[in-house]
Amino acid sequence: MEMNVYKSSSSPEAHQDPPKPPRPARKKSPGGWRAIKYILGNESFEKLASMSLIANMTVYLTTKYNLSGIFMVNVVNIWNGSSNVASLAGAFVSDTYLGRFRTLLYGCFSSLLGMGTIALTASIHQLRPSHGCDGQSQDCPQPNSWQLAILFMGLGLLSIGAGGIRPCNIAFGADQFDTRTAKGRAQLESFFNWWYFSFTVALIIALTGVVYIQTNISWAVGFAIPTACLAFSITIFLLGQHAYIYMKPQGSIFSDVAKVIIAACRKSRVRVAPDSEPNFYDPPLVDNGCERQVVIKYPHTNRFKFLDRAAIITNPNQELDDLCKPKSGWRLCSLQQVEQLKFLVAILPVWVTAIGTFITMDQMNTFGVLQALQMDRSIGPKFHFPPGWMNITSMLALATWIFTYERIYLPLAKKFNRSSSTDLRFTMQQRINTGIVLSILTMLVSGIVEEHRRKSALKHGSYISPTSFALLLPQYFLTGLTESFSAVAIMEFFTMQMPESMRTVAGAIFFLSLSVSNYLGSFIVNMIHKATEGKSPWVGGHDLNENKLDCYYYIIAGLGALNLVYFNLFARHYVLVGKKPGHDSGKGEVQLENPNPIARDSSNDENKV
Repeated sequence: MEMNVYKSSSSPEAHQDPPKPPRPARKKSPGGWRAIKYILGNESFEKLASMSLIANMTVYLTTKYNLSGIFMVNVVNIWNGSSNVASLAGAFVSDTYLGRFRTLLYGCFSSLLGMGTIALTASIHQLRPSHGCDGQSQDCPQPNSWQLAILFMGLGLLSIGAGGIRPCNIAFGADQFDTRTAKGRAQLESFFNWWYFSFTVALIIALTGVVYIQTNISWAVGFAIPTACLAFSITIFLLGQHAYIYMKPQGSIFSDVAKVIIAACRKSRVRVAPDSEPNFYDPPLVDNGCERQVVIKYPHTNRFKFLDRAAIITNPNQELDDLCKPKSGWRLCSLQQVEQLKFLVAILPVWVTAIGTFITMDQMNTFGVLQALQMDRSIGPKFHFPPGWMNITSMLALATWIFTYERIYLPLAKKFNRSSSTDLRFTMQQRINTGIVLSILTMLVSGIVEEHRRKSALKHGSYISPTSFALLLPQYFLTGLTESFSAVAIMEFFTMQMPESMRTVAGAIFFLSLSVSNYLGSFIVNMIHKATEGKSPWVGGHDLNENKLDCYYYIIAGLGALNLVYFNLFARHYVLVGKKPGHDSGKGEVQLENPNPIARDSSNDENKV
């Protein structure tokens, strides 16, 4: 029997409903587009800062440091390559120790220090040669060793920062979506395009002013602005801390990759009967304790079966301890470790295609700018078009295509095909193929324009060709379209084909392909320079009029044609649609789109050894 000791039953207040407690404020769940706006904001201003350097670094090194054409190309290519290859180290640190958020943050701070160093070289004239040359003078003071050391220190800090930012930015953004649901997968698909679109629009708006200030007003002010933008990007990133989903580091797969390769080689003589099932080491997964971070069990696939030997138990007494764990991870690996390596091996054919495509895109950041420097850039009696603005044409082409594709083509296609269940998006094969063809056209157009530019300059006997810089716009426009098709598709391919725990590695592999293309491009330039040096070299020197740059462009176009043949005869088979991983067609074709790893609760996993 309940008794109300405070109020009698006759009290009028006793018949009133008790006051309802105030409804607690609904707490917004982290992740999704709520978090992405901060990540895209950080990426946009970070790219604004870094691209302000990349877009005009060729002009800065040529006019302020008086570097010759071949040395300048090597510096730019090696710097870009080092920035991209540092992504591997960043991926390792992120996956093993720091996590993606902190790796991104520390990378931004390193880039800020590097950007500040470059700004100092522009502000303090003692840090560079006494005066700059426009290329026409033969008596140009060269930088001292210590001046180059300070310049390279700034570029090195930028490379270290890029190593932390590049592999983690895309992966950290992908972490904000729950790819276990159809909605999350659809949002992730759009994220890749909008990731490119958002920072491209910011660059188009801001770089016009920044590059103009650098070229026509002051290099010191022009480098101080991107430094401030980088500081602002860090502020935006920190403001979004409450909205992010944080994934715990699960350990890097690089050591596991080495263990699987060595264990498989050690067991290369192990023979498995065709009708028998090998005794694989396949322990249950251990839950990492993170509610959102799903424990993923990868299904055993039949591709790259040589690697399966690393997980075969040949002698349990020698290979397993009393707890049924391997005595040596270099002799026995789990099937999970083997499947991780298979993911990496399976994307290598497309990775090679990416390198071939990116080589053509690199040319516009170096030789394309050198072409602009020796062309008529006047617009009216007073205004001269800055060479660094040429890249804006590429960005406009990229942004225009992505906006047209996402906001015009797809809505119209869905409207007129409501009854069809067919996916209306262009396939990865179609986009990569289109990008390769556009890269070949870019080099052919560049060669034709350069031949016309050089002949016009020689005819008039002038260093600056009377040919208008507007003739360069088509090749830059084609470069932007190449990036919008190939680069976006390849970035999406690498990220989508990797499980969530390997997304940082996927980002690192994407930027590693950019790095290899930088180094390979530098190697090709040096080889062609050595092979053609003499009376009429193809590349090298301060004056393009004395070179045959058009022949060099045609060589790169030929390499692009070989890349097209390679992709269609071999690599495209690794981008098939409609087949599950591990189900071979008998022709060696491996399907990688939409891999289907099995999510399991580790407590329900069988104790299979």
